[in-house]
Amino acid sequence: MTGTLSKRNGRGLSMPALEMFPQFRSIENMMSRMFDDGEDGWMGGAMAPTLDVSETDNEVDVKMDLPGMKPEEIDIQVHQNVLTIRGERSEETEEKDRTYHRVERRSGSFARTVSLPSAVDEDNVDANYKDGVLIIKMPKTKEAQAKKIAVKA
Repeated sequence: MTGTLSKRNGRGLSMPALEMFPQFRSIENMMSRMFDDGEDGWMGGAMAPTLDVSETDNEVDVKMDLPGMKPEEIDIQVHQNVLTIRGERSEETEEKDRTYHRVERRSGSFARTVSLPSAVDEDNVDANYKDGVLIIKMPKTKEAQAKKIAVKA
């Protein structure tokens, strides 16, 4: 993984389909979570790191918990208002002279794909990673930004 931001090659539903049938967005997200990770994936396959998607009038923000990772292990792609985050957390080696009673911390690869609620400017996406949290800020396109309409008396 290069830790770079790149445009995503066309996968997922198009925006017109998502706008006409909003329930497709949740179905697409569920299917993505079920099938993007293999059996050896992070957190047992079907599960992946949790994320929050929020928006303001001017941008769409994503926060994802990725404890113990390095920025270069995270790959972010945005294409046609679909965000994909992939990564791989390296496996820690077990010490031979230590007895492990429980091992719950996972390693391996993960992938999350989500449809964004608004059109974003793919060329001006900003991603920062600090204290185990990935924060992605994506400015909305001019067409997607809320327009204030003055009411005349």
